[in-house]
Amino acid sequence: MAKNIVWGTIFALLAAVLQSTLLARLALYRAVPDLALGILVFTAYVNGTMTGQLTGFCSGILLDFISAAPLGLNTFIRTIVGALAGLMRGTFFLDIIFLPMALCASATLCKAALCFLLHLLFADAVAAYALMDPTLWVELLLNTLSAPFLFGLLKLFSTLLTGRRES
Repeated sequence: MAKNIVWGTIFALLAAVLQSTLLARLALYRAVPDLALGILVFTAYVNGTMTGQLTGFCSGILLDFISAAPLGLNTFIRTIVGALAGLMRGTFFLDIIFLPMALCASATLCKAALCFLLHLLFADAVAAYALMDPTLWVELLLNTLSAPFLFGLLKLFSTLLTGRRES
């Protein structure tokens, strides 16, 4: 389990650096696909709740340190998303297209809802997505469309990201 958490965190950190540098130049309505969130969802779905929330916590705290977000924001959001994605383990067959799209779309909406709830509590510190602003919807579309490709790529690293199966 520790190996999965460490490698999931490393992949999420690399994805966060990629999306904040290279993909930021290709942003559409200031939105880029949240690849780190997709990696978290994949890791949580194939390994379960405990690995999902620990990977979310570890990757979130690292993202908090390298971003301008308030300390703990990414940690909180990604821990919750990792736990919820981990609850889905074994519920559905992991197909190549539809389930990754549904999981990443759900994770994006969950992230937006958590940002909104935290904005209600800490209005000055936490920004929320505006429903009428296209940023949320473009990010949702980008995350959903990139999910099958991201999950396909992550399956190539399944020895690092997935745990042993119980007998």
